[in-house]
Amino acid sequence: MRPNTIRLLYIGNKLNKDGFTPGVIETLGPHLQKEGYNVSYAGTYKNRFLRFAEMLWETLTLGRKVDYILIDTYSTSAFWYAYFCGRLAKIIRTKYIPILHGGDLPSRLKRSKRACDKLFKNSYANVAVSGYLNHEFEKAGYRTIIIPNSIDISKYPFRLREKPRPKLLWVRAFHRQYNPFMAADVLANLLYSYPDAELCMVGPDKDGSMEEFRKYIRLKGIENKVKITGKLSKEEWVVLSENYDFFLNTTNVDNTPVSVIEALALGLLVVSTNVGGIPYLLNHKKDAYLVESQNAQQMTNAVIEIMHNSELVSQLILNARKKAESFGWEKVKKNWIELLAV
Repeated sequence: MRPNTIRLLYIGNKLNKDGFTPGVIETLGPHLQKEGYNVSYAGTYKNRFLRFAEMLWETLTLGRKVDYILIDTYSTSAFWYAYFCGRLAKIIRTKYIPILHGGDLPSRLKRSKRACDKLFKNSYANVAVSGYLNHEFEKAGYRTIIIPNSIDISKYPFRLREKPRPKLLWVRAFHRQYNPFMAADVLANLLYSYPDAELCMVGPDKDGSMEEFRKYIRLKGIENKVKITGKLSKEEWVVLSENYDFFLNTTNVDNTPVSVIEALALGLLVVSTNVGGIPYLLNHKKDAYLVESQNAQQMTNAVIEIMHNSELVSQLILNARKKAESFGWEKVKKNWIELLAV
């Protein structure tokens, strides 16, 4: 079947218009549309109950008229959006494809095994966006295929940072599971020896962590060294990144964060916690530095070590850009076209 004859219903949290960080639905959906697929969406209401109702209604009504239903699937309460939409798709006999994103999905497989069996064993396919989730799902007895998140590589100007400074960038929604406080601790550690160190935090507040973070940096006496921008568009933070040399990923739970792939593409030096799918994405001392979760001192040491090793800097940055290019849409789209052509 040609793409322009295939109809898709994409279910996910499409909330960028309400100030949230763009979800995968807001990047993958338009990519598929550009390839000629007829894509409709459900999940556009900020209110979670209205959003869930819209998902169910569109699955029941429009779902009967499409060839496939794509369902973004996460590990927290949003898992149940995917579950009920998947069960409804099964009832109306429409092929559905869960797209697995949540870094803590392996825990969900254990907590809700009966629900997971019904969702993932009756699907047309389960798409894992990382080798990590592919491994965990296969181990649990669910068939998966790997199709990674993609980026438009042309939108990320590469710069080789030959003499990196302690200029730190953090891009994520403020949420406890992403541990923004660790970034502040790294900055505070660096300031003892590098008074020119500074930190920029980019992202919306998701659970009240932003105000807690503001209080935290005031207590540490480093608020004048921290810039908090709130949510920025992708284009805005890409421009902002020119002023920074390191990208910190401090999360306690993760899968394959697009922001990290974008940082690799830009030539930022990535230092990340070694959790979830991160070691499947990054190779320690080859294209990034990996440290233990909640270990700010180890992350500080990594930043310092990189700054003092010019040969390592070039190696990390060049390898990182090469890896980011493997996530370009022109390469990833072949997997989607193959999956949706059957």
